[in-house]
Amino acid sequence: MPGELETQVADFVEYYNHARAHESLSNLTPADVYFGRGEGILVERERIKRQTLMDRRLRHHAQAA
Repeated sequence: MPGELETQVADFVEYYNHARAHESLSNLTPADVYFGRGEGILVERERIKRQTLMDRRLRHHAQAA
C-alpha cells in the first residue's frame, strides 16, 4: 500500500538523520551536526574518555600495590 511505503520511508529518514551515527561525521548523527550539537557532544565524549582512562589507571595501580 502506498501509505505503508510512505510511513516506512519516513521512519527510515527519521532513523538515518536522528539515530544512526555516521563515521564521516565523527560518529554523530546528521541532526546533531545540523542543529549545532556536534561540538558539545565531541567535547563530552573526550571528557568521558579521559575520566575513564584515569579511573582505569587508578584501579590498575591499586591492584598492583
